[in-house]
Amino acid sequence: MLKRLFDFSAALVGLIILSPLFLVTALIILITDPGPILYRAKRVGKQNKPFIMFKFRSMVVNADKLGGPSTAGDDARLTGIGKILRKFKLDELPELANVLNGTMSLVGPRPDVQMYIDMMTPEERATILSVRPGITDWASLWNFHEEEVLHGAADPELAYQEKIWPEKKRLQIKYVKEQSFGADMKIIFQTIAKLIT
Repeated sequence: MLKRLFDFSAALVGLIILSPLFLVTALIILITDPGPILYRAKRVGKQNKPFIMFKFRSMVVNADKLGGPSTAGDDARLTGIGKILRKFKLDELPELANVLNGTMSLVGPRPDVQMYIDMMTPEERATILSVRPGITDWASLWNFHEEEVLHGAADPELAYQEKIWPEKKRLQIKYVKEQSFGADMKIIFQTIAKLIT
């Protein structure tokens, strides 16, 4: 109850305070790369329920049909403004709307596509999907710029599975098993510090 109340209040305040940034970002996307401003990403949430995660569009239209879910820093599908949005995590700002509607939390395991959920063991799936997915968590802090790790990879999807996914799952499970309001606050402050620096 405390976590949900905090999520709702923080997301509402965040959306209000950041509304000018939302407007500017939306206009830049619209001007530089005509098409939808938001990308509606299909993800799997708590208790294995699918939901739509909102992001500012950072890739060309129909990018999901041109390649896999993993994105390297040199991915040809990224738009010019998209590279900047991803570098500063601005593409994730609309996820505050997901926090507001209860499909996500400020802190929790990053939501995955169905393909990766299907590749988990039953125990991993049961643990990670027992809580609301979040905007940030220990795994997000560990691998803050995933696209840089995948940069130059001949097969970004394979590189993701080998270099990132095992540790990401381990840290997500660690978060779920050790979660507390204090840990959430620590993760939030560390995320803000990383964004600033």
